[in-house]
Amino acid sequence: MGLSETLNAGQFFYLVPFVVFFPVIGLLINLFLGKWFGEKGIGTIACLASGASFIIAVLLGIALLGQPEGMTLPYLNWIKIGSLQLDWAFRVDTLSVTMMLVVGGVGTLIHIYAVGYMHDDVRHNGDPGRFRRFFVYFNLFIAAMMILVSASNYMMLFIGWEGVGLCSYLLISFWYDKGKDGIGNALAGKKAFIVNRIGDFGFLIAAFLMFKYFQPLAPGGVFTFDFQMVAELAPQVPATIIIAITLFLLLGVTGKSAQLPLYVWLPDAMAGPTPVSALIHAATMVTAGVYLITRSHAMYSLVPVAQNWVAIVGGVTALFAATIAVGQFDIKKVLAYSTISQLGFMVAAVGMGAYVAGMFHLVMHAFFKALLFLSAGSVIQGVERGEHHVMHDPTLRKRMKHEAHFDPQDMRNMGGLRTKMKTTFWVYLIGSLALAGIVPLAGFWSKDEILTEANALNPVVLWLLVIAAFFTAFYMGRQVFMVFFGEPRTEPSAHAVESKAIITIPLIILALLSLTGGFLNFPTLHTFTTWLDHIFKAVVEGGAAGEAEAVGFNFMIAIGSTVIAVGGILLAWYLYMRRARQSEHLPLNQRPDDPLRSMLGPVFTLLENKYWVDELYGYVIVKPYQWLSHFLAEKVDWDFWHDFVHDKILVGAYNGITRILAGPIDLGIIDGFANFLGDGFKELAAQMRKLQSGFVRNYALSIFIGVIFIIGYLILRLG
Repeated sequence: MGLSETLNAGQFFYLVPFVVFFPVIGLLINLFLGKWFGEKGIGTIACLASGASFIIAVLLGIALLGQPEGMTLPYLNWIKIGSLQLDWAFRVDTLSVTMMLVVGGVGTLIHIYAVGYMHDDVRHNGDPGRFRRFFVYFNLFIAAMMILVSASNYMMLFIGWEGVGLCSYLLISFWYDKGKDGIGNALAGKKAFIVNRIGDFGFLIAAFLMFKYFQPLAPGGVFTFDFQMVAELAPQVPATIIIAITLFLLLGVTGKSAQLPLYVWLPDAMAGPTPVSALIHAATMVTAGVYLITRSHAMYSLVPVAQNWVAIVGGVTALFAATIAVGQFDIKKVLAYSTISQLGFMVAAVGMGAYVAGMFHLVMHAFFKALLFLSAGSVIQGVERGEHHVMHDPTLRKRMKHEAHFDPQDMRNMGGLRTKMKTTFWVYLIGSLALAGIVPLAGFWSKDEILTEANALNPVVLWLLVIAAFFTAFYMGRQVFMVFFGEPRTEPSAHAVESKAIITIPLIILALLSLTGGFLNFPTLHTFTTWLDHIFKAVVEGGAAGEAEAVGFNFMIAIGSTVIAVGGILLAWYLYMRRARQSEHLPLNQRPDDPLRSMLGPVFTLLENKYWVDELYGYVIVKPYQWLSHFLAEKVDWDFWHDFVHDKILVGAYNGITRILAGPIDLGIIDGFANFLGDGFKELAAQMRKLQSGFVRNYALSIFIGVIFIIGYLILRLG
């Protein structure tokens, strides 16, 4: 099975390997030849590589219009061991192509943005040489993500799953020598890597269980981990095993998609450059868990218990993260907790069996959350340029004396950017309203669909999501008012400068998508539902349950969600615009940093400190683990094993035995016996030496005696 067979697959399907090949080619060119191209050349190659993958995804989408059931294209025989056979095969269907379009389309816009952003970022951080390394990692991520979404089986998906995790680690710690104490960013990367490994443990256990219980049922006893094979065999496997598999997969989802209790790595991941936050930690990698559950819907649909757990985890995460976002001041960390919350919406949806609603929100979220992160990056660099201007003006620099530790990401250092960065303001406003769920922007339609499904399927999850939606509107309103309205609170904010076109053009395109994307699944048309319907129909024909029913438009839910969103925004306006004016008579440095602090008191402190979950994990898990590691390393390994077992028992016994062998045995017995023999022969030789007198008469006498002795012997012998 090789490339020639793949090329004969028909239509555009044969192009599917190139969604992976193009970014690989791009990273190889930049890796080996990039040093001769300069920043423009490196950026162009990286953008073309990602853009080419997107074009392939578009062609695959066109092919699916004529053959909506899609197909699997084997590329090579990967692993064959006994009853296990793994093929490197690509799955082209409406679900995989949806993800390819998101990864390729949004990814390419972020690549273009990153060319302008990283030009300034590498200089701001004092190392222009890392520009090429960044785009090598970026193309590597696109390749890994494309492997993940185009895989036809769980093991190939796992390769992409680990690949995006590796890229996440490399890019979070991209500025590994920056951050707190010079290692803060490196620690953030390490935290993400370790927490994700916990989730990956669940994925692997699920895979082992699949092999153990699905392999005997496979035709010919050969198990391939193919999605279709798993879907067809799942009804024959005991429900308890399916529950175990789906719950272990859920553990993997909580790690990759930052759900409770493994969400703690995502806020720290904001240590990476802003394009990384937009691409990996908002629009693509973190949604892999939602994709995995949707791809595994044949198993989840068999076990409502597991579905309920998934829905509850998603609902609780959505509300929990939304409340934390209310108390944050770092512009990127507000969006990070927002991402965790919105991922909770998606996980809750697919947990309830509303797979289309979950995937719909995934796509819409990729539009407006990528827009918000990139716009936040534009704001940060605008403020940094303002700071640069201030530091080169002696008069303004004097006013910065009280801002020695100026943080360009702290919203308390912003304000009034509406007139300084007009383009960024308008696109940020569109993204915020889309996220808040204001009609007719993208987030309204996708969030409304999830709430409608929850209303019919799980009232508990519905209320969790409704309250989370209120907090979402509130914290986005709070952020917009703090960043863009009122007076500039610092000199850098007062002198902020709008970003250049290479940054603002991708923002405008994403803003247009956030404005119009929701019509992709307009209630009366259900275009997206029809598009994904083939995925679930195929499984139904395979013998497992499936569902892709169009959700009717619920006016009560729509009106209710809109009222909640508007209420959240109005509350934010009242607190951060009206009440803030009451303190305008005070000097800037004496004004309260947040009206909620005095209103909520210790509750706000609780939110600001993120419920001290990191500290709790540190106290309950990290410190005991470090103590146990120290105990095992120092006491068990070093003191007991090395000093006692090795040095005292083994070395002591060896030395004791050696001394016995060397002393009593070697020196006493062996050497004694040898010396005894030596002394005996020495004495004998001394006695024999007396015969060597030098007198002939003595020798003649000896011969005579000898002759007599021999003759005497012969006589006695013969006689």
